[in-house]
Amino acid sequence: MAKKMDLPQDVMMDLPRITMIGQIHIYIENHRGLLTFTDKELRLLLKQGQLLIKGNAFVIKTILPEEILLQGKIDQVIYINDNSGGTK
Repeated sequence: MAKKMDLPQDVMMDLPRITMIGQIHIYIENHRGLLTFTDKELRLLLKQGQLLIKGNAFVIKTILPEEILLQGKIDQVIYINDNSGGTK
């Protein structure tokens, strides 16, 4: 359906859009909220799972309800899938 309507898949599938400039800037759109922030780690809630960014000297340059711009030295970008489904 996204192809027929010429819409980006990230919009149709509610996926995060991540733009990196080298290891110094990362811009994330379509997240569900900030979970953790330190000068070495940023963790965001996604529709399915979480996004973990590790590095150092982190500074949040812009933060909006569904967008964030992080500056610093980015070493790792890790998707954490939430496949637990809960326990009974």
